[in-house]
Amino acid sequence: MIARRDFLQAALAATALTGVGGMGRWSRVAAQQSLSQDQLLQFDTTGNVTLIHITDIHAQMVPVYFREPEFNLGVGAQQGLVPHLTGEELRQVYGIEKGSPDDYALTYDDFVALAQGYGKMGGLDRIATVVKAIRADRPDALLLDGGDTWQGSLTALRTQGQDMVNAMNLLGVEAMTSHWEFTLGIDRVNQIVDNELKFPFLGANIFDAEWDEPAYEPYQIFERGGAQVAVIGQAFPYLPIANPGWLFPDLSFGVRQQRVAEMVAEVRAKGADVVVLLSHNGFDVDRKLAHDVPGIDVILTGHTHDALPAPVLVDGTHLIASGSHGKFVSRVDLDIADGALRGLKHKLIPIFSDVITPDAEMAALVETERAPFADELSEVIGQTESLLFRRGNFNGTWDDLICDALLSQRDAEIALSPGFRWGASVLPGQDITREDIFNATAMSYPEAYRTEMTGEYLKIVMEDVADNLFNPDPYYQQGGDMVRVGGLGYRIDVAQPQGSRITEMVKLDTGEPIDPARSYVVAGWASVTEGTEGPAIWDVVEAHIREQGTVRVPQNQSVSINGN
Repeated sequence: MIARRDFLQAALAATALTGVGGMGRWSRVAAQQSLSQDQLLQFDTTGNVTLIHITDIHAQMVPVYFREPEFNLGVGAQQGLVPHLTGEELRQVYGIEKGSPDDYALTYDDFVALAQGYGKMGGLDRIATVVKAIRADRPDALLLDGGDTWQGSLTALRTQGQDMVNAMNLLGVEAMTSHWEFTLGIDRVNQIVDNELKFPFLGANIFDAEWDEPAYEPYQIFERGGAQVAVIGQAFPYLPIANPGWLFPDLSFGVRQQRVAEMVAEVRAKGADVVVLLSHNGFDVDRKLAHDVPGIDVILTGHTHDALPAPVLVDGTHLIASGSHGKFVSRVDLDIADGALRGLKHKLIPIFSDVITPDAEMAALVETERAPFADELSEVIGQTESLLFRRGNFNGTWDDLICDALLSQRDAEIALSPGFRWGASVLPGQDITREDIFNATAMSYPEAYRTEMTGEYLKIVMEDVADNLFNPDPYYQQGGDMVRVGGLGYRIDVAQPQGSRITEMVKLDTGEPIDPARSYVVAGWASVTEGTEGPAIWDVVEAHIREQGTVRVPQNQSVSINGN
């Protein structure tokens, strides 16, 4: 059980709940009055070294809504463990009061009502305020970025990540690792790394594929608080599988467990008192790596977008998960003495944008970076009567909407939308702006293809994606959620082996079983195949929303789930 003052220190008073239209809804004023910036930042400073961790911001410069997943299933040894607990199970583990600020930040329940009370979260200007406050308390605090920083918005796409590079330089990041950064293409990545970044770009597991030599700096050793702090970078291991390898053709990745162990030994030999793995492996991969590789004191984990209000201890290694989209900043105080970690204190700081005062310097930079695109960002395309969200193992209403657009605009029988975990939410009753659409689609290979697939091949594709997500060995979990489908229903048993998880595939408009021998017209997007042709997915979605005017996304009942 965590001490409540170590997370939010403020439970919402019962008087903050008011009846509106027959529904319980949080009063925005009362919700904000229940929190203060001082409460969010309060921390009993300890030890001699402070780490600050941000990760998976996905180019979100301004505050957003982001609903946490309802389904986040664990398989094998991970079943029933965090981060695979959601809603009430998560509240019970961490002693979170239903309807409280931490409930809104960390769970999906009553999201719309709570969002209307507490408002948006994140924003680089608010993050800058938090970072500066921590550094005022501990001037040499070490700020580390876990990657997925340069991709995920219209402005980052238009500037090839330059807006986020400028922002991270101003924020004072001191090292980062990577994943979606490489979808900008190897030439652009190297241009940024060589000429733009004011801090190291770390990746001990990134190798030149031809010469089998390290391609980037593996680690950096920082002197902080009289101690030597080694930070080893671990980029996303499965980049050439999950993303187009032709964008970075001369690189190889992988978990490279032995390489990590070698780097731990090397930095220890150079005098490191504490070893930090700045990782984009994903939580379950890092949990296994912590067990397999001794000598890592702290893993700052990313990629799977998990937000946990307390560290997970694995064989002496502390795993810290700091969420995504700028919703949280982690502060980790380390007590290092006699060449070893003697103690650790952690706080997951929620970035309530209506509570934290924007930093003027960062706010000015954000405004400057967004100004050339202001009209494009703010143009209203339509409205939504439904909550648009993405996260969840099997469904998200954003992808349901994207699949509807693919079916109608590309004249297809079946639609496929990749199980990306990035993408901000839009509340019911809100306008859908072009920025909202790009927040769910902005990427460098957006072509919406139209092709034919046999029923047999469709099952192979779905089984392959399911194994990437539900293989019981975390080292074979290659990221993302289940591919989203339109026009197609199926049953999945995640406990079954590959090839046997997907059954009862049906064509929704007729109710007929999918015929393995028949060809179906299939539309999708984000193919990793070079030379894919088709209109950009954001144009397809925009055209669909304009035709609809107001979109309504019914509850998705096309996927039946059993086994866990």
